[in-house]
Amino acid sequence: MTSTSPPRYLAGSSGVGDAGFAPVAHWPHHHLDEGPYQLVVTSPDHRIRIGWAGDDYYLWTITAAPDAVSAHRWSVTATQNTPAELVGALTAALAEDWAPDQDRFLSAPTGWSDSLTLLAGAGWQLRHAGPGVIGALAPGGRAGAVADLRRHGAQDEVFTLWAGPEGWAIQAEITFTANTPSHLLLAVAKAFTDPAPVARWRETLHPALAALAQLTPITPPRPAVPTPRDVRPRIAVRHPVAIGSVPRWSTSTPSALLPARAAARR
Repeated sequence: MTSTSPPRYLAGSSGVGDAGFAPVAHWPHHHLDEGPYQLVVTSPDHRIRIGWAGDDYYLWTITAAPDAVSAHRWSVTATQNTPAELVGALTAALAEDWAPDQDRFLSAPTGWSDSLTLLAGAGWQLRHAGPGVIGALAPGGRAGAVADLRRHGAQDEVFTLWAGPEGWAIQAEITFTANTPSHLLLAVAKAFTDPAPVARWRETLHPALAALAQLTPITPPRPAVPTPRDVRPRIAVRHPVAIGSVPRWSTSTPSALLPARAAARR
């Protein structure tokens, strides 16, 4: 196993969604046999849904609604190549937001300026990508963001974060619809700029990503050597062995006593 360090957005998928589901591990899990999603994790009141499609290009779909049966107000999708740690930043924010008597995760967006400012502070270059569209490019050009500031419908995709070389088999992409609360997008943007390394099996890391990321082998820690203090209690509980007894692991048989020698005649 290797550690990929910065930028973590080039780590690619680990093949499992553990890091994305970890913040909501205590929420109800629904394992489905049919349909596009193999696993759906929901908030206790089912207002938030996190879907995992194990063999689909859009691996993650996360939505939120005012109640369990309403149409969702916003959605976020992430492709199969997206590091689960980036998705985990979003689910961690949702876990913090959720409570039976509050709905901060449904708050109206206040714009994308906070996220763009954060990226610019991390060295990303802001640029106009078209009428009403602002882009941002990470140092080295291996990640970027696109914010569409024009008027859109509630379910239109208006903000995208991407990473890695072009191509459906390698590039990561997270897309947010227009009604996504701004603080949730900001949480994911922070994860993109987080310098903390993540662990990956080298055999599963795409060669193109391995060539771009900084890899450090992870050596498993050696087992601790017992100290005299650890050993002493074990010695103290040993039961004494009776003298003359036969050890349990012995396969020998005690010799029989020799017959008494007859007295000599005179």
